[in-house]
Amino acid sequence: MTSLRVHPDRLEIHLSRAEKTMSLRRDGIVVQRENIRSVTITDDPWIWIRGIRAPGLEVPLVIATGTWKFHGGKDFIAIKSKRQAVVIDLVGEEFARIIITTQHAPDLITSLKLQDVMVVDEADSSTPAAPAVSGDAPAETADADESGDADETGTGDANAAASRE
Repeated sequence: MTSLRVHPDRLEIHLSRAEKTMSLRRDGIVVQRENIRSVTITDDPWIWIRGIRAPGLEVPLVIATGTWKFHGGKDFIAIKSKRQAVVIDLVGEEFARIIITTQHAPDLITSLKLQDVMVVDEADSSTPAAPAVSGDAPAETADADESGDADETGTGDANAAASRE
């Protein structure tokens, strides 16, 4: 079974020996946290599959493990049955999307969020910004800016700029 480990700077996805064999991978996957665009929980991971399998293994609605290629890049998939899964959208990584079945999806979302963002202003000392979780976003989605990737230089997103004013 896939094991996920969240570190302050990266997300590590450790595959079991069987998953490595089925997906034809030697190592797990390491994703830098600043490259995570969004994380979504889904009850039906099969609808998120796009492209063609190459390389990997798929038995429809039973198991899908490996790389799926589509016209815009590659996705990594490790899905078992119709269990709850996490869909991780990425930028600047080997894969555009990672879909993984996990029993701990809500815990993963929580651990990827940052509770308080510190904004550094050159003219002023550090002041805490508003909490990173916005009220208008669905509870099942965590954006990259909410996952702990605060931009301390002030060149980041609109939320960081608005909180400095």
